[in-house]
Amino acid sequence: MSIRLKREVMTADVLIIGGGTAGCYAALTLSGKSDLKVIIAEKAGIRRSGCLAAGVNAINAYITDGQTPKDYVDYAMKDAAGIAREDLLLTAASRFNEVTADLERLGLVILKDGSGNYVTRGKRNIKINGENIKPILADAVLQAPNVTVLEHVNITDLLADNNEVKGAVGFHMEEYTAYEIRAAAVIVSTGGAAGLYKPNNPGFSRHKMWYPPFNTGAGYAMGIKAGAEMTSFEMRFIALRCKDTIAPTGTIAQGVRARQINSRGEIYEDKYGITTSERVYGTVRENQLGNGPCYLRTSGIDKDTEEDLLKAYLNMAPSQTLKWLQNDTTPGKEDVEITGTEPYIVGGHTASGYWINTNRETTLKGLYAAGDAAGGCPQKYVTGALAEGKIAALDIIEKGRRIENSEQITGFADEKIREYESILNGPDAVFTAEELEEAMQKVMDEYAGGISSDYQFNEKQLKLGEEKIKEITELTRYLNASDMHELMFVYELKERLIVCQSVIAHLEYRKETRWHSFQENLDFPRPDEAYRKFVNSTMKDGRLILKLRDVGKEIRYEHTDI
Repeated sequence: MSIRLKREVMTADVLIIGGGTAGCYAALTLSGKSDLKVIIAEKAGIRRSGCLAAGVNAINAYITDGQTPKDYVDYAMKDAAGIAREDLLLTAASRFNEVTADLERLGLVILKDGSGNYVTRGKRNIKINGENIKPILADAVLQAPNVTVLEHVNITDLLADNNEVKGAVGFHMEEYTAYEIRAAAVIVSTGGAAGLYKPNNPGFSRHKMWYPPFNTGAGYAMGIKAGAEMTSFEMRFIALRCKDTIAPTGTIAQGVRARQINSRGEIYEDKYGITTSERVYGTVRENQLGNGPCYLRTSGIDKDTEEDLLKAYLNMAPSQTLKWLQNDTTPGKEDVEITGTEPYIVGGHTASGYWINTNRETTLKGLYAAGDAAGGCPQKYVTGALAEGKIAALDIIEKGRRIENSEQITGFADEKIREYESILNGPDAVFTAEELEEAMQKVMDEYAGGISSDYQFNEKQLKLGEEKIKEITELTRYLNASDMHELMFVYELKERLIVCQSVIAHLEYRKETRWHSFQENLDFPRPDEAYRKFVNSTMKDGRLILKLRDVGKEIRYEHTDI
């Protein structure tokens, strides 16, 4: 029996795609400062979706006493080897403390000392009890006036016409319903992309990774297909993490000031540098030289510090605390082994994402990006995502974007819904989406600088990788799905493959090595001042067009040549 989807058409002044950190805060801003009608489309449940799903134990971007937003800009620019937008960094950093105070008002527990001051962790961090940070944020959204939350709705494509975005189309993951949502403005806040590369842990444990496995690059992919300009996909992010559990190391490195050491007990971080990419690169090199495994030196810390670490990981990565308990050990008894993860594309730590103006509008009119989906503003973390959601929302309010004409866009929504039904009604496929995903990860791992190649690549490998990704993409035409959940898997694979194509193109276009490990080009092993620029791309007629853009020092940036 042929499956036909029920079609639901909805309208809103603002559609927010992705109910994570940035999306929720954008909705709260719109609700609190306007009467605009808002829809959030989230493929999970917003109380436990996005990067904050499991909690977090620190606010990693905060202007502490003695520091200024400009200091934060300088730090982030240095860490990114000069490839970042100062206007974006400064406008985000200027709001770090404001949005933190707002979270505290909503109920977030921020640790304080005897004098009532926030407890700091290094120059830019403060400690929190953040296991419930996402439910706190989501509950405020669920109570907000004029905000409708659509949960378990997977958006696949933007509705765009004449370089302007007017909504989106997607489907419910449990019910046989397709959605066409028409809006005057759209904010993409879907997060970054995980699962492009073969992960640290195989098989059943493959989803034990640093970045949420449910973040598939959907927001990037829909923007790429619609012709939005993207930036810095070659500036991949590789997290330095506790081995096996893939728990964060910053809690130890900053909270305990633990140094990175090799198996001989030698401190090696001084040799390679302490930027984010250099910490990973040093660990890779020490293992290559036969000096591994590598560790964070925690042995000998006192009992109180041990207790703090055990509690801190329960707030964010309980698997690490459970590992210590299961092995009948503590961080004070033995050092913590560390490793790099597979590469991710994520605009909250590096500069990958949409090319945006200062108010976070993309090169497509009416389309905004915030959080990990927004490029050019690395090291933004949670507070930066909140700030960007607010900045985008305020610009929408100021421009008075309201839904007036909600006519269907040239049959595109009809075409996408027929595509959904075609996959649901297709004949049995030779391959499953999972099998093609594993093939994709193997290609990216071996030819585009994954774990097995120590994150290194050369141009010949990239060319082969590009060809193989195209072959896998062709095979997705023959996939089918037996229900809506399987349909989601098909689209998640398609999204990842589009992002893979862009990643390879960006890696190939930058003829230098700007960030060790993040972008380790063996054909061009040194930095080149000619490439102290952004690598940007736009898809036209299915083909990526790449170019360089200057790293400007404008206080405000507007799109002028699109």
